[in-house]
Parts: sequence; structure tokens; C-alpha cells
Amino acid sequence: MAKSDKTDDKGKVRITKNGPYIVSGNLPLGKEIIVTGKESIPVKWKRGEKYPQQEGYALCRCGHSTNKPFCTGKHAEVDFNGNETADRRRHDEQAEKTEGKDIDLYDAVAFCASARFCDLGAGTWELTKDSKDPKARKEAIRQCCDCPSGRLVMFDKKTKKAIEPKFAQSISIIEDPGAGSSGPIWVKGGVQIESSDGTIYEIRNRVTLCRCGMSANKPFCDGTHTQICFNDGDKSLKKR
Repeated sequence: MAKSDKTDDKGKVRITKNGPYIVSGNLPLGKEIIVTGKESIPVKWKRGEKYPQQEGYALCRCGHSTNKPFCTGKHAEVDFNGNETADRRRHDEQAEKTEGKDIDLYDAVAFCASARFCDLGAGTWELTKDSKDPKARKEAIRQCCDCPSGRLVMFDKKTKKAIEPKFAQSISIIEDPGAGSSGPIWVKGGVQIESSDGTIYEIRNRVTLCRCGMSANKPFCDGTHTQICFNDGDKSLKKR
């Protein structure tokens, strides 16, 4: 499996020790909302509000900011432990493969952000196995590409290339009304993410970073926000 292609864009997220994410490179910032159907299973994404364009900004990582998603220095007051515990191996080194007719699904479960798009219908794994059916193949790819964390990555067997959504470099704040929680920070388009020790994580088209402060796989989201019902005050959650 090939590493995600690097781009000429200059977007960067730098993780500070026990502090916020420092974003640079004039990356657009907005909200994206998970829209659910029956039984609160996600069916699509909906764009929410856009924040004013800034060359750089600091995003809360501890979950305690009084001006989410931006940092207000609360990490120091709550003595936030932001120790980065994520496995630093590449996605393909962590993933298990599910084979289909002409596509293969690679699943690195450690990156799961509990977005749940893979739960629709038969589920992405079974749809991949049944991908000789054009409808199953199309749905498997759609579900995989809707996975914000990049836990799931689909590969074309013939070209050996990943089937990926086309993203410009940007950052989205996820809201998940169906789960009653605010979700992670969605980093798109091959943005460089630098650890607090200076290590550069694998550059990928889509990853999700923890912003509730409780992930056991920092800096990445592990879905804990759904368990603790993390709420950043978004109005879409209050309607639930």
C-alpha cells in the first residue's frame, strides 16, 4: 500500500505538549454535521457554519475551553495530560484486509472515531466481500470514503491505488446529533501533523484528532466523545 501523496500545500497542525493544536497555513475551518436516518445510523454529511478565515489559530485539545473549538488556556488550569500514546506505525502496517472482487478494504481499527457510517445496511466489510454486485461495490466505497478518521481505506486491486475522496486542505469540527455528542477535529487533504516531540505523523488524506481530551489514542480520536456525551454547546445537539 502506498503512502498518501504529499501535496504542495503548506497546511500544518503542530501538537503542543499538554496544550492545544497550533494550526498554520491559512487552513479553512468549519463545522460538519453527521446526518442520521433510521436507528440513528449516519447516512450523509452536512456542512455547518464556517469560521472566519485565519492564517493561524489554536484549537482546544483538553475539552475544557470556554470558547470551543478554540483554546482559551484551560489546559493549564485543569492540568491536562496530553501524552501522545498512538501507535506511530503507518496505516497499512496496522490494518487488516477484507478482500472483494476488484477492491480491498484495509481496516486499522485503532483510528476509529465512532462515526458509524460503516454500520449502514450490511456494513462496509460485507459489502466489500459482495462487491461483484455493482450496487454493493458502490455502497462499500461510499461508506469507506465517508469515514472521517481514515480507519477504513479502500484500494483498487488493478491500479493498487487508494479510492479516496478529493479534499482540499482544511479542518472541520464534527458534530454528531444522532449520538448526542460533539465529535473530533477532522483534518483533510494531506495536512502535516507534527507531534509535540517533533515527529511527523504519516501524512494522510483524512484523520480525526481528539478534542474532548479523553482519547486513549492521542492525538487521534478513539470515539470516547460518544461515551462521555462531549458537548461543545452546538445548537444541533440541544435539539436532540
